Amino acid sequence: MKKVITYGTYDLLHYGHINLLKRAKELGDYLIVGITTDSFDLERGKLNVRNNLMERIEAVRQTGLADQIIIEEYQGQKIDDIKKYEVDIFAIGSDWEGHFDYLKEYCKVVYLPRTEGISSTMLRNENQRTIKIGIIGSGRMAKRFLEEAKHVNAVVIDSVFNPIHEDLSIFCTETGLRGYSDNMNIFFSNIDACYIASPHNTHYDYAKCAINNGCHVLCEIPFTMNNEQTEELFELSIKRKVILMCALKTAYCPAFSHLINLIKTGVIGDVVDVEASVSTLLDDFSLREFSASQCGGSMTENSYFPLLAIFRILGVAYEQIHFFSKFNWNVDIYTKCIIAYKKATASFKVGLGIKTEGNMIISGTKGYVYVPSPWWKTDFFELCYEDRNCNKKYFYSYEGDGLRYEIREFVVSILNGDISQRYLTMKEIVAMDSILRSFLEKQNLVKI
Repeated sequence: MKKVITYGTYDLLHYGHINLLKRAKELGDYLIVGITTDSFDLERGKLNVRNNLMERIEAVRQTGLADQIIIEEYQGQKIDDIKKYEVDIFAIGSDWEGHFDYLKEYCKVVYLPRTEGISSTMLRNENQRTIKIGIIGSGRMAKRFLEEAKHVNAVVIDSVFNPIHEDLSIFCTETGLRGYSDNMNIFFSNIDACYIASPHNTHYDYAKCAINNGCHVLCEIPFTMNNEQTEELFELSIKRKVILMCALKTAYCPAFSHLINLIKTGVIGDVVDVEASVSTLLDDFSLREFSASQCGGSMTENSYFPLLAIFRILGVAYEQIHFFSKFNWNVDIYTKCIIAYKKATASFKVGLGIKTEGNMIISGTKGYVYVPSPWWKTDFFELCYEDRNCNKKYFYSYEGDGLRYEIREFVVSILNGDISQRYLTMKEIVAMDSILRSFLEKQNLVKI
């Protein structure tokens, strides 16, 4: 039996894909089709894939051309697969001419002619509408968002809102955007969605106004300063049928998602402890991070990152919580938080004027996970065991500032009308806001 193998994403399966599969099938007796995972696509910079992995697998299966379907998960897997399945011919589209010549050492390589005039990219461009996103706020995060959005298709950003004319003028001059500073209704009437990167205590009002205007919302952390307000916003977004997402970038990154999935399978046994730290050593005390009137401080700036990991692993049903904080300028420049669960514990440290190692350790009954600093934008983590020979390291791509992953999910959710909150649930966001509220009300707080 002559075995043929081919690979692809097969997003929005079209007759070009089918023609290629037919040509590959004709080369032998048995066709193996490798389909890339969602996370591998993200690693390779494919941020705009519309169909998820299961949908793409089913589409290929329905063609009846594949004798076997496998999943491609990592760089270099093609060599492993060719050896494993004793493949005779590797077939791929002619647009990859020469790229896979290194596989000739293992099997015959054939570049098949592609069907002209059709591609997944073309279909996405033709069939999906452009999402106009406006930015509320004109600070550092707004500039990062602009740069990261360039890596996601179907996104247009040409407007920004800031009630402070001077700041708005400077931002528009630097970025070339036009802005509306005195009329929110005009601002919302020209966009489909908004990214809120304004001062923390304005998030609720802006998000509510946006939702009432039928505008999809991607809001920076902290989501609101009050968990009851957060619940209200989600209820309103469901009623108005708009997407409401939290811009906590770590939740949408490939490495973090894979890390959580691995832990859930029991690779380190039952998790009994999670330790995580996030600190930013700032020396410009005029920044809003040190302003009590603008809700600055370590907890408001950094606590959502470790809380994401803790809640994703241990859940939100904790039993006790205690804070230990050092204050300057009436804001916490350092806080350590200890959270007790029924069968586990968790702790995190956050700082602005104090530096600590930004790693994360997840301890289990069979082993532990070590994620080096900065764990919240990691491209590497390691599973560690008593027998070091069993240790396993995982490497992932982390592109740019990481915002492109959350932007991609936001846009795809809008295009697909998906309000499922797969990466960060309403329950988790409400729990984070509840803890922040508890801290700001100085409950269970010890000053150090």
